[in-house]
Amino acid sequence: MNEIKKCRACDYEKIETFFNLGNQPFANALLKNYEFLEDKYPLVLCFCPKCNLVQLNHTADPKVLFSNYYWLTSTSSTARSYAKHFCDETLKRLNNSYKISYILEIASNDGTFLKEFQKKNFEVLGVDSAQNISDIANSIGVKTKCGFFGQKLASAIISEYGFPGIIIVRNVLPHVANLHDFLQGIFKCVKNDCLVVIEVHYLKKIIEELHYDSIYHEHLCYFSLNSLERLLNSNGLYIFDIMESQISGGSIVVFLSNKKDEKQSQELIHFKEYENNENVNNLQTLKEFAKTSYDHKNRFNEILKTEKINKRKVVGYGASARSSTMLNFCNITQNEIMQIADKNQLKHNLYTPGSDIPITSPEKVMNINPDTIVILAWNFLDEIIFELKKNFAFQGRIIIPLPYPPVSLMIEEL
Repeated sequence: MNEIKKCRACDYEKIETFFNLGNQPFANALLKNYEFLEDKYPLVLCFCPKCNLVQLNHTADPKVLFSNYYWLTSTSSTARSYAKHFCDETLKRLNNSYKISYILEIASNDGTFLKEFQKKNFEVLGVDSAQNISDIANSIGVKTKCGFFGQKLASAIISEYGFPGIIIVRNVLPHVANLHDFLQGIFKCVKNDCLVVIEVHYLKKIIEELHYDSIYHEHLCYFSLNSLERLLNSNGLYIFDIMESQISGGSIVVFLSNKKDEKQSQELIHFKEYENNENVNNLQTLKEFAKTSYDHKNRFNEILKTEKINKRKVVGYGASARSSTMLNFCNITQNEIMQIADKNQLKHNLYTPGSDIPITSPEKVMNINPDTIVILAWNFLDEIIFELKKNFAFQGRIIIPLPYPPVSLMIEEL
């Protein structure tokens, strides 16, 4: 784990720390044995007053974090539905006179999003750093190369496949340690009328809804539109349009080209004005976010304490990476949450990092007849509530930890 001495984007040396979440294990480092003594690392946010980038001040080895991965996009019906919408919105922004050779997605996971383009008869190529996930994608017919994207891999892709017509970069840029090598790799792949689409979890949404659970070692950067545009422009990429997405609890999708004089949409112009008026890129705003996160910790623990006093059986739903941050920050263990249900079979019979809570299938968890379910993957709330009602006829209590403040209510109220 290396501590940075200057901004990841602009090299400014006077970055300012504003939120320390303590030492935590890697969020996706699920355990086979909960008695295993795991390593923990600093999880600290800082702010660059020069380019406005919010970032972690430590960097973990990406090979440790990403070479074997547990998240599968296809396990979420919300993500599958969004993939169709994302495909349609991307194709709307194409220059119709340009013939698409193939579509390249960086960090393509199991190919769920590329599948939608395949349905429209486009050739596709995925790149993912996790061998186990790449193997899954290839097995379902989505051609995927395993590797960490940058200039070197970009050159190899161009040499083997030529230049892509669309480049998709969803929820990966915040994970990248060497931002400029990654973006120069994209720039290298851009030719003629190539469309680049980048999606990131949006800093304003993180602040206003208190998504501190999105902070973990894999996410090195937390972008506002302002900080994102500065970084992209410094690498020869220019935003001309934007749309909002509800994925990951609230994201922005920007559409780019390598043309500096590309006309900007009215939506993009208004978005910039709105962000500026909301003081998103402001250190004091970020300090208030940190303060409120500690208040959330106290409120959430009080709710769980009430459940314990009333001797209710409490389980969780959704062993997400982001829930790992919240569980560890709030010091929650098996004493508060007995088990966690998750549909992803790769996670079954494992334990959550740091909090040591067993993960198993929804069927097994519901067989213990819980009184209360904590929706840890709260960003998929509607999907999970639908499943609890339809598949399990659950009639008990639901705790929704985020967005702030945490609430406890009966499922019939949802």
